[in-house]
Amino acid sequence: MKRFIPLVFTLIVFVFSTSCGPASSAEAASDSSTAYIENKGSDTIVNLALAWAEKYQDDHPEVRISVTGGGSGTGIAALINKTVDIANASRRIKQEEVDEAKSNGVEPVEHIIARDAIAVIVNPENPVSELTLQQISDIYSGKITNWQEVGGADRPIVRLSRETNSGTHVYFLEEVLRLGNKENKTLFSTDTLLLPSSEGIIAEVRQNPNAIGYDGLGYVPDDLKMIAIAKEAGYDYVLPSIPTVNDKSYPIARDLYMYTDGEPTGIVEEYLTWILSGEAQEIVAELGFVPVK
Repeated sequence: MKRFIPLVFTLIVFVFSTSCGPASSAEAASDSSTAYIENKGSDTIVNLALAWAEKYQDDHPEVRISVTGGGSGTGIAALINKTVDIANASRRIKQEEVDEAKSNGVEPVEHIIARDAIAVIVNPENPVSELTLQQISDIYSGKITNWQEVGGADRPIVRLSRETNSGTHVYFLEEVLRLGNKENKTLFSTDTLLLPSSEGIIAEVRQNPNAIGYDGLGYVPDDLKMIAIAKEAGYDYVLPSIPTVNDKSYPIARDLYMYTDGEPTGIVEEYLTWILSGEAQEIVAELGFVPVK
């Protein structure tokens, strides 16, 4: 399985316009033979979206695709504001975002384009190798503050999280801290360090033996340690992988999304159809994500 570290800076593929919106009539007039797709959002998806865009453009030189990150919330906001053709999200769109979109004349349509496991990671020097979901929830909520409480050394736990605009942050809050219970109002401990990128979490875990973080499976480098997770005490501890996501034995896995304004047409429809093809889904597996087909 190949694993890629996300880029720190905004990633853009073949941007030919200073406009932040979809291809304008002026662009079309300047090159009527070229079609443009604006694609923005989730940092989890951004490397995958870049790989797709590069491959698709190689095979379709008449198409230019701009890919930028910024987080799921940023992509969905851009869709609501009608400045992108496709919004990437590592979480499902919220009802309030749907309502805001509709009030602005936008009808969000969901497309599941891949699946992902969220890996909980620690420094290789940390002797802890297994945790239950409840223990992870207790760590991130501040109930557990020392590694000794979960079988490790007598060291304080340094909690790392993505920032609140990240779809991965939202998913981790809802499905791990709150254990999937909508009535649960557990929050991240106030001393949790919120970092703007996956790379920031990886760099901190790499240099800090007391740190714990989480990241999409496809972004975890080989020199960091992934924790095996059990749904609850008494269950098997399972490491994240494509097989354990597919057989549903790994408990922190999710769908990844692209959203369009209404059912896609034209070049956007053709591109999304290709994304769900065998060729594009092979790229999903190569980058450490889980194909939907």
